[in-house]
Parts: sequence; C-alpha cells; structure tokens
Amino acid sequence: MPAEIEMQDLKATDNRQEADRESESEDVRDYTITTWAWVATTLFSLLALCLIISPRLLLFVSETANDDERRTALTPLESFLALQFGIFLLAVSSALLLNIPSVSPMQTALHERNASPTHPLLGPVAAACALSSFISYNTKHVGPLAILFCLGSGFVSLWSFWVVLFADSSLVSKKTGADKHTSSFIFGNKASASAQKKKWRKEQTGKTL
Repeated sequence: MPAEIEMQDLKATDNRQEADRESESEDVRDYTITTWAWVATTLFSLLALCLIISPRLLLFVSETANDDERRTALTPLESFLALQFGIFLLAVSSALLLNIPSVSPMQTALHERNASPTHPLLGPVAAACALSSFISYNTKHVGPLAILFCLGSGFVSLWSFWVVLFADSSLVSKKTGADKHTSSFIFGNKASASAQKKKWRKEQTGKTL
C-alpha cells in the first residue's frame, strides 16, 4: 500500500514538472513571436513612412559611383508607385501591430473569447485599398495605370467592407435568427434583429395578457 501511494505521488510530481516545462516553452515561444512582431512592425512602419513622406530617399540610396548624371527628382510613375507601396506596407505593419500576441493568459483568453472569426488583414487592407483607390482616382500623371489601381483597389475595398459588415455570423440574433447589422440607422430593415425582437416581445406580451 505505501508503495502504491509513493508511485502515485511520483506520477503526480512528474505530471506537474511536465506541465511546468510545457508552460515555460509556450511562454518562451510567445515572447519570441511578440518580439518578432514588434521589430517587424517598427521596420515596416519606418519604411512605409519614408516612402509616403519622403520618397526622394530612394534616389539617395540608389545612387552609384558610376552615375554620370545625378537625378534630383522622381518621375511621376516612381512617386506614384512609392506612395502605393508605402500605403500597403503600412497596412501590413498595422495588421502585425493589431495581432501581436499577449503574454498575459487572462488577456489572451479574453481576446480569444471576444475575437470574431475574420482574417487579421481584413481591416487594414480594406482601409489601405480605400485610400489607394481615392489617391489613384485623383492622380492624373500616370495614365491608365491610375485607373487600374483605382478600380482594383476600390473593388477589394468594397468587398472587404462588405465582409466586415455582413459576413460575421456572430452578429445573428439567437432568438429571431435575423441579422443585427441591418438594425441600425442606415439600413432601417424591418426584418432586422431589433425589429424582430420588438415584434417577438409584443407577441409574448399579448399572450400573457
């Protein structure tokens, strides 16, 4: 009997030690991913801001000793592409920043409980494409390229905003099965979740009376 008790205590101790080792391994992995995400976000943000605010830095870093003539200004095409690349690079850095894993178990559990099943790039890409489409629409010096950027970015932006507004199944009423998105001011849908809920409450009140 004492031998069995000692074996059980030994197994329990081994299980606790194994759980502690797994927890330490997960903590190290989380810290590694967090550090990588912060470094990548910082570098991408700096590069994006340089391309958006001061694209002439491209001339400075691309000069060689064999250049006979040194350029002092970018062509309209180079400026346009630098701005577009900077916008999308800023979107990637924003997505990295918004999805940095939390090292706190409570914050991680809260985030997982409240998180909607959407792609991490959905919001930043939607905003970046909307801005890219607007800038392309107002760019007149690169010919049809601006129109192509405007149409392509606008299509992705509209589709992304549609997904953000309507493609989330977590905002469907459990009582009525109606969509909660269309109950706000813009839509005024009579079949929305709020309207269905009011109708359901009236029916329940009538039954009780």
